[in-house]
Amino acid sequence: MIYLIIGGLIVGAALVGLLSMAAADTELFAQNFPLLLFLNAGAVVALILLIVYQVYLLRRRIRAGMFGAKLTARLTRLFALVALGPGLVVYAVSVQFLIKSIESWFDVRMERALEGGLSLGQSALEYLERDLIKKAEALAQQLSDLPVSVQIDRLNELRETAGVQEVALFAADGRLLGFASADKAGFAPPVLDQGALWQVRVQQPWSRVEAVPGGQGLVVRVAAPVNVAALLDPLRVLQVTQPVPSNLAQAALQVESARSQYQELAVSRVGLKRLYGLSLTLTLAIALFTAIALAFMLSQRLAAPLRVLARGTRAVARGDYSQVHAVTSRDELGMLTQSFNRMTQQLAEARNAAQAHQDELLAAKAYLEGVLARLTTGVVTLDADLNVRIVNPAAAAILGHERQALEGRPLEAWGEDDSPLRHLALAIRDHFQRMPKTSWQGQWEYRRNESQRILVLRGAPLTLQEPPDYALVIDDVTELVQAQRDAAWGEVARRLAHEIKNPLTPIQLSAERLQVKLADRLDETSRQTLKRSTDTIINQVAALKGLVDAFSQYAKLPSARIERLDLNALINEVAVLYEGLRPPILELEPGLPPVAGDAALLRQLLHNLLKNANEALAGVPDPQVQVSTRRVEGGVELCVADNGPGFPAELFNRLFEPYATTKAKGTGLGLAVVRKIVEEHHGVIEVRNVEGGGAQVCVTLPLLETNHE
Repeated sequence: MIYLIIGGLIVGAALVGLLSMAAADTELFAQNFPLLLFLNAGAVVALILLIVYQVYLLRRRIRAGMFGAKLTARLTRLFALVALGPGLVVYAVSVQFLIKSIESWFDVRMERALEGGLSLGQSALEYLERDLIKKAEALAQQLSDLPVSVQIDRLNELRETAGVQEVALFAADGRLLGFASADKAGFAPPVLDQGALWQVRVQQPWSRVEAVPGGQGLVVRVAAPVNVAALLDPLRVLQVTQPVPSNLAQAALQVESARSQYQELAVSRVGLKRLYGLSLTLTLAIALFTAIALAFMLSQRLAAPLRVLARGTRAVARGDYSQVHAVTSRDELGMLTQSFNRMTQQLAEARNAAQAHQDELLAAKAYLEGVLARLTTGVVTLDADLNVRIVNPAAAAILGHERQALEGRPLEAWGEDDSPLRHLALAIRDHFQRMPKTSWQGQWEYRRNESQRILVLRGAPLTLQEPPDYALVIDDVTELVQAQRDAAWGEVARRLAHEIKNPLTPIQLSAERLQVKLADRLDETSRQTLKRSTDTIINQVAALKGLVDAFSQYAKLPSARIERLDLNALINEVAVLYEGLRPPILELEPGLPPVAGDAALLRQLLHNLLKNANEALAGVPDPQVQVSTRRVEGGVELCVADNGPGFPAELFNRLFEPYATTKAKGTGLGLAVVRKIVEEHHGVIEVRNVEGGGAQVCVTLPLLETNHE
């Protein structure tokens, strides 16, 4: 930048020297005026381009976020204002002074006199031109009234009548047809100008003032159209020529010559104005360029130590507190560098202490998160406004939603409108709002993935602040309740076998004995009555025995003997037994891997499912039972479906309980036994209603290699 400043000053001094020499020597100025003008203009353009480049470079640095660019911009504006303020005043005063001084070198009255004389001569020539146009139009009108054959013969007569020097008649294509002149020896044959020909063709007169060859004066030429009466005759052109009076022509030529000479003299005035104006502009541009360049240099020197501190600050922001800069001066910048070094040292010490505390907190947090992640009980923490903060994996699994959909949201924002999760969340919110400072506990039924779950919720304040944070504990007791129900039904089954089955045999034997002993002693009517009564007793006892046997079988279901089993082969074996009734439609996936199962129990499972499906198809127009298998993740899925009425909605949540049935004579133990068999195999059972009608029961059995029991 310093070299640009020095170069600009040298160029400016050289141009000022040339200007002084040219002003002192008029001949030198006249000879080298274009060169001086070019050098000044080039220097001005070069400086302006340098200034524009500096501004562009500064804007690019600001957009790039370069440190110190804004300081440079501020100093540049300040220095430019300091340079332009006085400079523009001096520039304006100097320009006005030079203009007035140079104007005083020329006689303004002479210029005005020459302009007036020239204007007067032009007015006189215009008057002669208009007068000749009128005469030409009058002659053309007279010719148009004459026959074409006599027009050429009458040219000289018409010329003399109009009092003009020369008339000529031309054809439409510019050929000379004839002419008449007062002095044929003094004039060459006339020629029609092409511009006149084009203008006359559009029925407009044409005129021009021309100098006579040899400088012998001026003539006025006028062309006018000659229209003939016959439509088939072509257009003709009449040209009239009249010399300008010699005294008027000489005066006009003298005034024009004098004006041309004066304009040549005036060129030097304009050149001086331009040259001095460019020189002053160059001086102003040099001042502005120097100010901007100095602003750049000064800002760079000021920004250098600040840039070092800025790099250190960014390093500190990244966590690097090892930045220590050498103090190179004793001024304020040196004091700032020394303070920065002390600050980084203190920050490093504080960072180490904070890091130690943070490590302790992270270790405690990791331990707490590990405990929460391994708990089988769901834990949810909420702030004072009942916004959910933490949901452990067990809670998310129990509620059947991802943790991201539960954490960081208000409690009432859980789930969609009218969803089970929304109803549960609103119930929890109401309990916390009613009892914000005491613990509470409750049990809710919660539907998750088309299965009814039983949840036990416990809420308590977590902190002592007012209002406090809260903790919510969620336990899924569905399996526990189901186990309790199974145990109760097993106890019922045992009691039925013990308390009911034993008296049934004496009752049946007594009824049969009554029938044998009394049949011969009664008349026919009484004998029939006795037979009906004893048959009723015997049949009902048999029904009670069947019910007790079914409950006894449910209570005494043997443990599964797990072995390698081909599920498709077992299905084909069972399906053969139903060929005489309603054979099921088999859709078995080929190549299924062996499952871990008990053949006897799984055969009973298939019989129960097929029996239920066939009984559900009573009264259906086109009854169908379908059995399908397929490979799923971690096991093999067996599905039995029918196109019957499906499971009733009111029994959907109690299908696996004993005595849950819609049949008049059913015990409701079929699906209960199926579920127990599935549990013995560590499998999963799902029931659903098929869209369009029908029910489907799907059982997933583990593969042999994945069974670890």
